[in-house]
Amino acid sequence: MDVDGGGACGDDDASGGTRRERGTAARMRRKTRRDWSKVPDAALPRVAVVGRPNVGKSALFNRLTGTKRAIVYDEPGVTRDRMYTRSYWGESEFMMVDTGGFENLPRNPEGAPKIDRVGGVEILPAMIEAQAAEAVKEAAVLVFVVDGQVGLTEADRDIYRWLRRSHSDKPLHLAVNKCESTTKGEEQIIDFWQLGDVTPLAVSAISGTGTGDLLDNVCATLPQPPQVGDGDVPEEEEEVPVTLAIIGRPNVGKSSLLNGLAGEMRSIVSDFSGTTRDSIDTMVEDKYTGKKYTLIDTAGIRRRTQVKSGSDGAEKLSVGRALQAMKRADVVCLVIDATQGPSQQDFVLAERATQEGCALVLCINKWDLVDKDTYTMNKYTDEMRLKLRVFEYAEIVYTSALTGQRIQKILDAADIASVNHRKRLTTATLNSVVQEATLWKLPPSRNSRKGKIYYITQASIRPPTFVFFVNDPKLFPETYRRYMERQLRENIGFPGTPIRLLWRGKGVEKVAKPN
Repeated sequence: MDVDGGGACGDDDASGGTRRERGTAARMRRKTRRDWSKVPDAALPRVAVVGRPNVGKSALFNRLTGTKRAIVYDEPGVTRDRMYTRSYWGESEFMMVDTGGFENLPRNPEGAPKIDRVGGVEILPAMIEAQAAEAVKEAAVLVFVVDGQVGLTEADRDIYRWLRRSHSDKPLHLAVNKCESTTKGEEQIIDFWQLGDVTPLAVSAISGTGTGDLLDNVCATLPQPPQVGDGDVPEEEEEVPVTLAIIGRPNVGKSSLLNGLAGEMRSIVSDFSGTTRDSIDTMVEDKYTGKKYTLIDTAGIRRRTQVKSGSDGAEKLSVGRALQAMKRADVVCLVIDATQGPSQQDFVLAERATQEGCALVLCINKWDLVDKDTYTMNKYTDEMRLKLRVFEYAEIVYTSALTGQRIQKILDAADIASVNHRKRLTTATLNSVVQEATLWKLPPSRNSRKGKIYYITQASIRPPTFVFFVNDPKLFPETYRRYMERQLRENIGFPGTPIRLLWRGKGVEKVAKPN
C-alpha cells in the first residue's frame, strides 16, 4: 500500500471559487495535514477508480491525487495492479485506488485466476480484472470512469450493471472523462443519462475541468475515518517504516516475493515476462518483530539498449518508475535468478542502488530449482562474491518465492542493513580507528611530500558519509582510500550498507584538531 501522502488537486476554476477562497482552503489543508498523518492507512476509507481500458483512469487518478505515480500511456491495458495513494480534499482524507480496465466482464470477476503458471498472454486480462474487482470489493466509494469522446458503449453498460448488482450499497459517481471543451462537455454526457440512477459529471484529467466538483461529490459520500484526538497521540513519535524496493531483471520472481511477504495476492504473478508495470507500494508488518516495512514491487529492468530498441513504449515509463523507486528506498533488495546466476545487468543495478545511497540485500530466488548438495550454497556464494565483489558488504539470502522458503530472511537482512544505514559514530571513535590504521600503513608520499590525515568526522547518514581532512587529497591514491574503507568496515562494521569517504584538503600544514 502506498504510504506517500498526495494532495488532491482540483484545477477547475469554476468549482474552486474565488482566489481568496482557494487560498483559504489551501491554508486550511496545510494547517490540518499534521493531524491527517495520525490516521493509519488501513483505517482510511478507500475510493476505487474503475472502468474499461483506455478511458483515462490513471490520468484522472494522477489528477485527483496531485501526483504522477500511475503510468499514463495511450495504450489499453497499461495499468495492471492496484495502486494506492493517500490523498486529501478539503477536510477529508482518503485512500485513492487506481485499477486496471475491465475488458470482457465475466460473471464473477472475483473468481478470475490470480496466478498464471502457464505464461499465456490471453489470461492476463482476467487477472487484471480480478485485481480491479478486489479494489471494488474493499472500496467505500466508487468512481466509474467512461470516455466522453467515444460515448456510451455496451462494455460501459455491463460494468455499470455489475457494479449496481454486486455493490449496490456503495456510493457510485460517474465521471465522463476527456471532456476538455467547456462548451461541448454537457453535450458529451447526454448519452450517459441512459444508465439511470447516477448523475454523469463532465471532467477532464488533462485540464482538470470538473475534478473539483467530482472530489466534492466523493467527499460528501465518504464515511468518517476514525477521529484521532490529542490524547491518542503517543509521547514518542512512531517509528518510520523501512522502505524496501524489490529490484531485478524481468521474470526473476519479484512480484511472487512481494505476495509472499505481504501474505496476499497483492501483485499479478505470471510466467509471462514484463507483467508488472507500475511501482506498487505495500505496507507489511514483520509477524515476529512487529517492525513495519513499505515494500515496493517494481517492473523488471532490462539493459538500456534492449529497452530502447523494444516495441513496448510503456516499458520505458515502467523502467523509469523502477529507478525512481530506488530514490525513495532505504534498502534495495536485488533479486537474482538462481538458475541463471548474476549477470552484467545485475551488477549495473547494484551499482545504481549504491549511487542512490541505498543499503543492499542480494536475494537469490528460485533456489528450489537448483540441484544441490552439501557444498552448493557455499560454491554459489563464492561465485556471487567474485562477480559482485564490489558489493561484498551486502548480505546474500537464498529464497524460493514458490515454496516460501527463507523469504522471511529478506526482512531480517533489510532490518540489519537499515540499522547500519542510519548508524552515526562519534569523532573520537573514528579517529581512533584511523590512527591505528595509519600505524599499520603510513600515508604515501609524492615528490618528497608526505600525506597527512589531520582528523576524520561523520558528515551524514543514509548512507554513512565520512570526511577525511588531509593536507592534500592528491597525495592519497585510490588504493589507500580503499584501504581506509576496509579498515572502517573491519573495525566498525556497516554490513549491508555502502559508505562514502570524502577527502578534503586544508590548504595548510598545521591545522588545529577539533575538540
